[in-house]
Amino acid sequence: MTMTSTDAVADGQGAVTLLDRTRTAVNPQLRSTVESLPDSMRRVAMYHFGWERADGTPDAGQSGKAIRPALVLAAARALGADETRAVKAAAAVELAHNFTLLHDDIVDEDPTRRHRPTAWTVFGIPDALMAGDAMSALALRLLAEDPHPASAAAAARLAACVIELCAGQQADCAFEQRDPREVSLDECLAMATAKTGALLGCSCALGALYAGAGEEEVAAMDAFGREAGLAFQLIDDLIGIWGDPDRTGKPAGADLVAHKKSLPVVAALTSGTAAGEELAELYSRPTLDAAAVRAAADAVERAGGRDWAQAQAAERMGRAVEHLAQAVPDLSAAEDLLALAEFVTRRTR
Repeated sequence: MTMTSTDAVADGQGAVTLLDRTRTAVNPQLRSTVESLPDSMRRVAMYHFGWERADGTPDAGQSGKAIRPALVLAAARALGADETRAVKAAAAVELAHNFTLLHDDIVDEDPTRRHRPTAWTVFGIPDALMAGDAMSALALRLLAEDPHPASAAAAARLAACVIELCAGQQADCAFEQRDPREVSLDECLAMATAKTGALLGCSCALGALYAGAGEEEVAAMDAFGREAGLAFQLIDDLIGIWGDPDRTGKPAGADLVAHKKSLPVVAALTSGTAAGEELAELYSRPTLDAAAVRAAADAVERAGGRDWAQAQAAERMGRAVEHLAQAVPDLSAAEDLLALAEFVTRRTR
């Protein structure tokens, strides 16, 4: 199918419409690729995507927002390409993203995702790990088998991106073992750029590659996605503290319970304020009960972490638009990309 932006932005649904259309375009390829897995891994992956229940019976659950594949297709469109030729690339980035989700849920010991038990809690850690590994391989196989002339460059770029985001995840885990006062804001920003910005940047770059864009345009698209991705992470970190459990599917203050040194938390810890010291003391405790979680959230806010993260998200989006203008001087051709960027920085779950 061909997606145009004519109604997507004007009808009031904006990015939501674009994401719905992306799922319609990409999910058949995504699902058929997942179904090619051996039985044991296919069962875990199908459950993770919401297509099956734990017992293997069909389910109509949400397979994800599809932000990254939407960026692939929107980037290709913005540069004048037929996005239907980039569907495999879009499916590949979604597979890579879900590989990270399966692993992140294990590392973070998250009990729920998308309002249902996480795969590792249902099938066990070994099976969830193997399914995640297999999805990463599927992503690269999908590109390697694609006859499109950009597929080899796309596969190399996605492989490099996966290494970068794994390094970002490793840094995130390492931060948890360090004293609350020892993690710098620059370190945290670098971690978030690798962990989240890299894949959004790669998604935009793959769309540009599939549009036959030159090196400068591809780099500018990557930079746009990275800055938008950092804005995305900033908002995600705010949701991790103040998100509504009924909307997020996760417990209130989940990141605080896990002692995560997220961006607003580190901004508060390094603020030099009394509230920042209160937060450091709370984070020094081995566990936080409900009252301590509320106190920690309040300390982050009083130390300026919430305001800083919101302002930083807006600044990063400004930088993202500057990079986008380098690749697409007429921004009216890139309104879908702008709509998606606006969506990820204004979401509440």
